[in-house]
Amino acid sequence: MNAVPTASLHDEAPGRSCPLHYRYAPEVFAAPPPPLLHELDTLYVVGGLYGNALALARVLELFDRERGRKRLVFNGDFHWFDADPEVFAQVQRGVLGHVALRGNVETELAADDAGDGADAGCGCAYPDWVGDEVVERSNRILRRLRAAATPAQRAEVAALPMWARAEVGGLQLGIVHGDATSLAGWGFAQEHLRDAAHRADVRRWFRRAGVDAFACTHTCLPVFQGLRVDGDEAPRWIFNNGATGMPNFAGDGAGLLTRVALTPFDGPERRFGVRAGGVFADAVAVDVDREAWQRLFLRQWLEGSDAHASYFGRIVRGPAYGVQDAVRLDG
Repeated sequence: MNAVPTASLHDEAPGRSCPLHYRYAPEVFAAPPPPLLHELDTLYVVGGLYGNALALARVLELFDRERGRKRLVFNGDFHWFDADPEVFAQVQRGVLGHVALRGNVETELAADDAGDGADAGCGCAYPDWVGDEVVERSNRILRRLRAAATPAQRAEVAALPMWARAEVGGLQLGIVHGDATSLAGWGFAQEHLRDAAHRADVRRWFRRAGVDAFACTHTCLPVFQGLRVDGDEAPRWIFNNGATGMPNFAGDGAGLLTRVALTPFDGPERRFGVRAGGVFADAVAVDVDREAWQRLFLRQWLEGSDAHASYFGRIVRGPAYGVQDAVRLDG
């Protein structure tokens, strides 16, 4: 019997594999947006809320201030740290009051315990640079999170779509959790977007999808990446907000959401942004009472628990990443 290469075993391990039912073609975005997401003045895309109920309240407060035709889209992984059934229910109610897509967390929450979910682990499809111990902890977090959800709640997230298309001021956006080909794809990760050969692949995705921008999350660090496609005068954009429910920059405790609108965001919460065609895309800080959030987290994930080991350091200090790394334009 021929030996199976180690890399293949690694890629197929729970938490690293990308199930076939996660996958789609970029052409799914070519259909026109539904009336609910058409001709918007303001669009909020909130990715990686991660069960942070305080961040959810702050998002809704910011959104309530907006005027005109507006929509709020949660593009997946709105659950994660909310292992308390009451907090889980609070997050689910708040999210499902708006447009929502499922991420890998919601997809695996909804999966049959003995079916696809058992093979995919957390469904994160982690790349090689993420250590095995992190992957294993994430798989266990997902298993614990399932205990917080009722069958009815799992059915609600199972019914959510994997993608959407929206239009703001003529700008056509594909909204995803992962990337243009997979629910848990890492093709829009800031690490991959540093590679010129990979950016050539992303240009091909744009051509096939027929959109001006993608709004995404999943990869936990923010990046607004501009790409010139087929000699277009205006670049196409990837708007990756990193995480709404966790810090995104060293020494900055705020989460981020992506706001795309006819007018620029006016306020100290703006961390960075770009002009994209006739609209403004801004990364808006979602800041909360940090001590209150840490108490809520620790109530659910004690020191020594899996989520504490993987995430509490980031929650306290932020990641080793700076705002100067977040906006890039490749000709």
